[in-house]
Amino acid sequence: MPLSEHEQRLFDQIERSLAEDPKFASAVRASDPRFHARRRLFIAAGVVVVGLSLLVYGAVIKTPPLAVAGFVVMLAALGFGAQSHRRSQSPDLHVVGGTTTKRRRSRGRSGRRPSILDRMEDRWRQRPEGRR
Repeated sequence: MPLSEHEQRLFDQIERSLAEDPKFASAVRASDPRFHARRRLFIAAGVVVVGLSLLVYGAVIKTPPLAVAGFVVMLAALGFGAQSHRRSQSPDLHVVGGTTTKRRRSRGRSGRRPSILDRMEDRWRQRPEGRR
């Protein structure tokens, strides 16, 4: 539901007053979820390197349990990194007073991603009427 003009003006005024407060701005920057998602990606990359080195070391000294443990650590870190990346791309990650770089379309009533058939059907409906 869109805001009325009066509500939009009030919202803009509140936003400007909050943006002018340096203490509030630093607190918001410190709690930026994109920063935390980026940090988790770097941690996951470091753990992948550790897992890969365990895997190689276990293979070199011919200790299969160590190599398997390295592979498991590497696989878990890749999963954690993929999840962090997916969360960082989420449209609900934003900062007060900041702007989002990506806007995603709403996903309908159920909140699930539309299937390829749904997307093709939408494209078919939106085609120019002159071509048939």
